[in-house]
Amino acid sequence: MFLTNLMGIKDKPVEMQKAWLYEEHGPKEVLRLGEFPLPILKHNQLLVQVRAAALNPFDCKIRQRPIAPIELPAVPGCDMAGVVVEKGSGVTKFDIGDEVYANIQDSSSEDGKLKQLGTLAEYIAVEENLAAKKPENISFEEAASLPLAVQTAMEGFKTGGFKEGQTVFIVGGAGGVGTLAVQLAKHFYEASLVVATTSTAKVEFVKSLGADRVVDYTKTRYEELEDKFDLLYDTIGTIFTTFQFICILEEFLRAILCDTENSFVVAKDNAPIIDITWPPSNPKAIYSGLTVSGDILEKLRPYLESGKLKAVIDPTGPYHFVDVVEAFRYLETGRARGKVVISAFPS
Repeated sequence: MFLTNLMGIKDKPVEMQKAWLYEEHGPKEVLRLGEFPLPILKHNQLLVQVRAAALNPFDCKIRQRPIAPIELPAVPGCDMAGVVVEKGSGVTKFDIGDEVYANIQDSSSEDGKLKQLGTLAEYIAVEENLAAKKPENISFEEAASLPLAVQTAMEGFKTGGFKEGQTVFIVGGAGGVGTLAVQLAKHFYEASLVVATTSTAKVEFVKSLGADRVVDYTKTRYEELEDKFDLLYDTIGTIFTTFQFICILEEFLRAILCDTENSFVVAKDNAPIIDITWPPSNPKAIYSGLTVSGDILEKLRPYLESGKLKAVIDPTGPYHFVDVVEAFRYLETGRARGKVVISAFPS
């Protein structure tokens, strides 16, 4: 019954593909590599052969518990890059053979549900308005690492009403969103001062992204900083799950928790404090979600083509398609630098 309902064609043989899926909510061990129906396109959709995908903390959260409406069994994944192999009758912006990338999960869609078929599959369907053409100078892996994180990063600046020439303090400059927030602040929003936090081992890395100064939160307390900022942008929050308490060293965890809870002291009076996690890390923070749109990705094309904005892939990857569980294990430690990416999809 599930197969005929998903495909929308009763009693017709269902074409299958390889995909990672879960049939119940739970830890990463509920994932298995199996078969999942190929999608049948709507008039406004593209059928894309996936060449690379990226993992996000959001993928972990919705797998662990039903915090968002999604039918089971489900294939995880929001971000992907690949090649258009078929298109719906109403598609006008793309042609077969185009290399595209997108965040395919839009919870603001008409039915309010996430797609049952996420990006950890050989083929996916995505609405035309959510996709953008991949810049020629970046790889599929680099393109796949960008959509959700960059859309989230840009939404935070929009929510905070950030203006050219203002100053920003970014908590968590080495993570998936933080690495992009630092670069966007410097090159897209033209901040006059960009300061970001990270741990000792990542200080030089965050400087290389364009931060004017980097605060090592293991050595410096926020109360010791003299500057006050027009925007405080928290990309970490304080939501930790059980496996993170197990995987992260106690000392490191204390530093992270202290980092995000006390950072508000560097904000100017009445300056917006933006938090991308829900609930926000302190009562003064404003929650910032994201707008899922291919137009946002198109706006960034000149910055990607010029090299002013660069994708950051964690050096442990890209992970092979068969190693998805191991990739999730690493993501869930909270130690990733940039994005965790999956490549070498079946062809």
